Amino acid sequence: MFANAQNHRVFHFDFYGNPVNVSVAPSFHVPYTSSLSNQSVQSFYSAISSSEYEPIVEALTSFREQHQLDDWLYYQLIRATAERISPKAENYHRYTLYKWFLLLKSGYASTLSVSENKLLLYVQSDEAVYNIPGQNLNGKNYVCLNYHDYNNNIDFSKEQFSKLLVDVPATPKPFSYKINRLPDFDEDSYEDKELRFEYYQTGYNFKVKLNRQVKKIFANYPVVEYESYFNIPLSNETYSSLIPLLKENIKRKSQKDGIDYLMRFTRYAFLFETDTKVFGAEKRLSPEQTLLSEYSDCEDRAALFFYLVKEIYNLPMIVLSYPDHITIAVGFDKPIKNPIVYNGNAYWVCEPTPQKRDLRVGQLLPSLRKQPYEVVYAYHPSAVAIK
Repeated sequence: MFANAQNHRVFHFDFYGNPVNVSVAPSFHVPYTSSLSNQSVQSFYSAISSSEYEPIVEALTSFREQHQLDDWLYYQLIRATAERISPKAENYHRYTLYKWFLLLKSGYASTLSVSENKLLLYVQSDEAVYNIPGQNLNGKNYVCLNYHDYNNNIDFSKEQFSKLLVDVPATPKPFSYKINRLPDFDEDSYEDKELRFEYYQTGYNFKVKLNRQVKKIFANYPVVEYESYFNIPLSNETYSSLIPLLKENIKRKSQKDGIDYLMRFTRYAFLFETDTKVFGAEKRLSPEQTLLSEYSDCEDRAALFFYLVKEIYNLPMIVLSYPDHITIAVGFDKPIKNPIVYNGNAYWVCEPTPQKRDLRVGQLLPSLRKQPYEVVYAYHPSAVAIK
């Protein structure tokens, strides 16, 4: 960071392998030392709205377009920028106010809720999010972006919050949690992880390239709809180190045996543990997070197996949610025994989570046979299945 001739402070930082340069005018440095209240926040907003903020927003939105950032990653860019301008540890409320303002000026409908000592940041989203607070404003759903900063623990029945309403963008865009691509990380930032499993007495070893920065990206990612997190892709280097190897190992197998191979890879190449023991709460991992993590549960393995089958075979699939379990059923080209029929189409259970019994393709856990289930996501390929 340095100052230029116009006394602008220029911040240079790395964002997952890509350089970011943001020039900040003196007028954009608005102090916030008052007690937290709607009035003091409104005063901050009035002052910063009169500042030279346009070049900052333009720099951020240009970076977003150049690197095709989805909303979640763009919000991480806003967080990184706010941290440089007003470090979180020095003045949390001011840091949060900068994030809020940059979201607003980037085209998102965003609002704040203020209590005596807490400041909650909300953004409008049309998607279902399950483990963070939300509120309805003018018929639109807003979800909280910084609940984790309060340890995901606020007693809203005891602590009173007031809403702060300001002008929203003329044509606000809803915030989406869908992630269609991960950053182009530097190749040097990847590490090799060895994965092993046995497929009918034959051992297989993989060296998969993984990037620990993926954990940072998803550190505060909430529980979202199955469709959203099942379709989060792998990063380029991870994809290139794993998918071609899997394709090579199954190229001489029938479709059923190839799916069985992917099922057993997902089942046995990772250690099982529940989210409660690992994270202290429910957390759905993306496919790459599951590859990174030492432990994973049934939801995480279902997401990884779904991704592998979709990427390699592109077959129809349904996600079955039981009261205490998640599994996948695949629509094969050739029928086998014991199908599950959904919307007139046949699917066969492929259990990607280790069980006491060695379940084969088409076999459901006996304990689930009489339990109710819900199809929480149905995938239908838009292209001809890959052979």
